[in-house]
Amino acid sequence: MATLRLGDKAPDFTADTTQGRLNFYDYLGDGWGILFSHPSDFTPVCTTELGTAAKFKDEFDKRNTKMMALSVDDVESHHNWIKDINETQNTTINFPIIGDEDRTVSNLYDMIHPNEDSTFTVRSVFIIAPDKSIKLILTYPASTGRNFYELLRVLDSLQLTAYHKVATPANWKNGEKVVVSPSIPTEEAKELFKEGGVEEVKPYLRFTADPFAATQV
Repeated sequence: MATLRLGDKAPDFTADTTQGRLNFYDYLGDGWGILFSHPSDFTPVCTTELGTAAKFKDEFDKRNTKMMALSVDDVESHHNWIKDINETQNTTINFPIIGDEDRTVSNLYDMIHPNEDSTFTVRSVFIIAPDKSIKLILTYPASTGRNFYELLRVLDSLQLTAYHKVATPANWKNGEKVVVSPSIPTEEAKELFKEGGVEEVKPYLRFTADPFAATQV
C-alpha cells in the first residue's frame, strides 16, 4: 500500500494483544491515540522504552490519549518479556502490546523498512486524533530509543492547535507563548486573544499567551 501521510485516515484493524483481541478504533474510542512499534522482544532499548511508556501512562491519560505497542513477536512472547520489563524498569506494563507475527499491522502502517531490516519493524510512532486522522509520524532507527517527553510535548501542541488558531514555536513547552496563525489579521487576533494579548514582532510573527494557560488563570 502507499506510504501513510499526515492527514490520512489511520487504518483500522483487529489484532491479538496482551489485553485480548482488540479492535483499534474501538480501543481508542473518541480520544487520541499513540501507536508505536518496537523491533523485537527481549532487546535492551525496547525494554527501556516500554518501561518508560508505562511510567508515562498517567500523563497520556490526562491528555485523553491511549497507547498501543507492537512488534512482530507473538503475544506469548510479549507476556514473558513483560515480566522482565516490570522487573528491570520497576514498573507495570499498563497498555496492550500487539502480537503481529504475520506482519498484518506492520505492513498496514509501513513499519518494516527493508533497507533498514527486512524482518523487524523500525521504531515507528503515529499520533492519531479523535477523528482517526494521523497527526504525527515519527520514524527512529532500531538503535535509537524514543524521547517520551517529546511525544508529550508534541501531543500538547497538537491538542492546543486543534482548538485554537495558533502554532507552537521551536522548543515550545506547555504553558509558554505561542504563535498567532498567519491567516488571522492582527486586529482580529487582538480581539480573539484578549486575555493573552498579542505581541507583534513582525507582521507575520506575532506571539500570544498559551490559550489553555490563559483560560486557567
